[in-house]
Amino acid sequence: MLEALVGVVVSLLVLGGILVMIGPNLGKLTGRINSIKRPTKVPSPFQMRGPRESASPGLNPKTQRVLVGAARLANWLRTNGQDDLAREVRGAAAKMTGNEAAGLYALQAALRRVRAIQPENRGTQERLQALSAELRTAVQDRFEQLELLPFGH
Repeated sequence: MLEALVGVVVSLLVLGGILVMIGPNLGKLTGRINSIKRPTKVPSPFQMRGPRESASPGLNPKTQRVLVGAARLANWLRTNGQDDLAREVRGAAAKMTGNEAAGLYALQAALRRVRAIQPENRGTQERLQALSAELRTAVQDRFEQLELLPFGH
């Protein structure tokens, strides 16, 4: 009986020592424990998600316009069987987030390759020309804004 009482007292003293050591950080520790709660609603894998943004809101508006134009052109190219060129346009647009000048030069090179595409349907040809003209204008505007290339007026 005496041994059990000594065991209980020792364990209470050890627990008290641990609480004294943790004491100053006890509030932070309980906050962390409370933040690890199970979510009340688990999303279904079949649940529709909201639309994704095409450009982050911290970018320059003209850079956003270039990225949106590149995404539109790449989607059109992919749906019309030009997967390699679509990948090139998307890769050039992705370069803009790290090195904007290199991304703009890569987009310009991709636009040169887009000019070589000759769709057989008149409607698809007009759509391709409209999308590439939109992107070309956006790229030139951004070049002028960054003063990378002198464009004649």
